[in-house]
Amino acid sequence: MQKISSAELARVIGTAQRVIDTEIVRVVTDSRQVRKGDLFVAIRGEKFDGHQFAAKAIEQGAGLVMVEEAVAGIPAERQLVVENCLHAYGLIGQWNRKQFNGTVIGLTGSAGKTTTKEELKFALSNYGKVYATTGNHNNQVGVPFTLCNMDMSADFAVIEMGMSAKGEIAELVSFVQPDLAVVTNVYPMHIEFFPNFEGIAEAKAEIFSGLKKGGTAVINEDTNFADLLERRAKENGARVVKFGRQDHSAAPFSLSTEGEHFLYNAWCVLAVVEALGLDPAAAAARLHEFGALDGRGKIHQVHFGSGCFRLIDESYSGQPEAMLMAIATLDKMNNAGRKIAVLGKMAELGDTSQARHIEVGKALAESSVDVVIGVCPEMKDMLAQLPAGKEKYYFENKDGLDDFLLNKLLQNNDIVLIKGSHYSTRLFEVAESLLKQGEKHA
Repeated sequence: MQKISSAELARVIGTAQRVIDTEIVRVVTDSRQVRKGDLFVAIRGEKFDGHQFAAKAIEQGAGLVMVEEAVAGIPAERQLVVENCLHAYGLIGQWNRKQFNGTVIGLTGSAGKTTTKEELKFALSNYGKVYATTGNHNNQVGVPFTLCNMDMSADFAVIEMGMSAKGEIAELVSFVQPDLAVVTNVYPMHIEFFPNFEGIAEAKAEIFSGLKKGGTAVINEDTNFADLLERRAKENGARVVKFGRQDHSAAPFSLSTEGEHFLYNAWCVLAVVEALGLDPAAAAARLHEFGALDGRGKIHQVHFGSGCFRLIDESYSGQPEAMLMAIATLDKMNNAGRKIAVLGKMAELGDTSQARHIEVGKALAESSVDVVIGVCPEMKDMLAQLPAGKEKYYFENKDGLDDFLLNKLLQNNDIVLIKGSHYSTRLFEVAESLLKQGEKHA
């Protein structure tokens, strides 16, 4: 982060308070990481309230603390009291972003955000230095963190933004102020928090409200409500660039991963490269080197006993459209052994939940998948759609599933897809257990 004086900091967050004359060199939200000259922001979370650690932050050398109510025992001139620490944190990130001289790319979508972000980072590295969101820092805390920690020497910054409610993207993008904004797709994720599916599309389209004047919108022309996205982009004065199944002739490429969703990621990346005025050929030539990420489609060869199986680890997300695409990919794969799908429930679907689980079951019924395992009660509706000829099993939760797979079900040359809602099913722990077993026998 660029150094900022305490007086300028007060101006940025909109307070007339008088605080000590000091320079802030870093912003932190974890008191354990505080160093001399830092600003400690007291975030209220589900498990912790940063206000409880403000005094400790001062003891450890923080120049100032930012709080929503004055904390006893800390001199008033060391406290910046604001109405909302999260919003004020974002304003500091916005200030730092304004000091950045490179090109900022904002990214959102219902699925594939993180993979697309990483692939953009990989592709743009052909043309300059790239800074990008790390890990899952794409929410109300993560985006300000990302902006405050920007590499100011980078040529490009790729900032991922997520949401689960109306207005969240609008606030985040007001901090990011991208030169180019991307919407990867629109699916009914978090639909239980919206009145209808169109509301999700409108929430994604909020990203165009923060585009810098004369900015570019990159849109998946095949996704749900693509026309709405284009309309909102143009209303915000954006130049619209599209990607999708239609050949837009960015550049020919090949991939090391199977599945239509990986094609869309690549089409999106090349559209962004071209929209930036760069020759996409250099990026296209290297896309085959970019592999799937852990938990997002990465394929592992796992040894067990005297045999081995392939594990498709899609355990990060259980969104319905992504579930259907993963099943379609498994269906098309050539394999000497059986095809096994281990699927956990899909979360945050509201009144559409039963219908979506049934839809997945029907897709499996028509596929070449040999064995289906449903995890969590919601998956009973999915399993009920399968014909008698398909082998099927039900687990109330993920407990004991790894043991069942390794010691009772799996055979040499099987291929196993593991996919489900990350926190609701925790099937990623099953994938991790299988991989650990494989390491022991490798």
